[in-house]
Amino acid sequence: MTVVDEVVTYDCRQAFAEELRALARADDRIVAVCNDSVGSSNLVGFREEFPERLINVGIAEQDLVGVAAGLANAGRIPFVCAAAPFLTGRALEQIKADVAYSEAHVVLCGQSPGMAYGELGPTHHSIEDLSWIRAVANLDVIVPADPAQTRAAVRWAASSGRPAYLRTPRFKVPAVTPADAPFAPGRAVRLTDGDDVTVIAIGSLTSRALEAAARLRAEGIGVRVLNMPFVDPIDTGAVLAAARETRGIVTAEEATTSGGLGAAVAATVVTGHPTAMRILGIPRVFAPTGSAAFLLDHFGLSADGIVDAVRDLLAGNG
Repeated sequence: MTVVDEVVTYDCRQAFAEELRALARADDRIVAVCNDSVGSSNLVGFREEFPERLINVGIAEQDLVGVAAGLANAGRIPFVCAAAPFLTGRALEQIKADVAYSEAHVVLCGQSPGMAYGELGPTHHSIEDLSWIRAVANLDVIVPADPAQTRAAVRWAASSGRPAYLRTPRFKVPAVTPADAPFAPGRAVRLTDGDDVTVIAIGSLTSRALEAAARLRAEGIGVRVLNMPFVDPIDTGAVLAAARETRGIVTAEEATTSGGLGAAVAATVVTGHPTAMRILGIPRVFAPTGSAAFLLDHFGLSADGIVDAVRDLLAGNG
């Protein structure tokens, strides 16, 4: 936990690790599988408490996913923990064939997604993962916004009986999820009401969307902020209601715009209720090297960027 400008922020990886250990104490079917990433996946505590239930396959992501699928077929519930760019990029075939096609109950935990590994550059940015994973059938795609939602995601994924991809954020974020918020496939969380524009955000962009909404409210612009923890299956009802009831939709995600949240929302509205949209994310480029905070600002993934997109939409530009 850190305090920046009096805003308390939290590391979702700690919430993930604590919840995983709590579940493992109650259910001995739960195992963790990693690729020489015990430290970076926050599995040190799990290893100390359940040494016989941590399987470290080394730096071999295809084997990582294949072993997890075998464990699932043997009645275990494997949480596969690895850096998101390598888990999704190197093992996509195994994710498709061994997990999704086989409908194995494997929880794929993409650690430090988006641009969390900023200083390590394009090889370590995981901005394409949502596009890749959304293209695979039978695979739920979850992007928590804060620690409470991360804990809920871990609990849901353990009990669902389904394959899932869970992004585990590294970028520290404020708590934004209401205590009574639902957590289920196809269920958005409405964080603010507004009739002018809807902002749909996921992950690290959710708190920034709330900041933008507060600033715009001071200007007399009502912004409905929807958090969409399940990018797939998406809450089509909430999306279409936003298209009908507000003047347009802005989406915000720490991912490429080619196939993630923005693409999912656009596909929903174009067939259900066309409306004006602005899609904020990383364009089809290799993101440069720099801190995560710098890169988010570089691509306009900030409260300022969201404010500008809302104003632009209302002005009818483009």
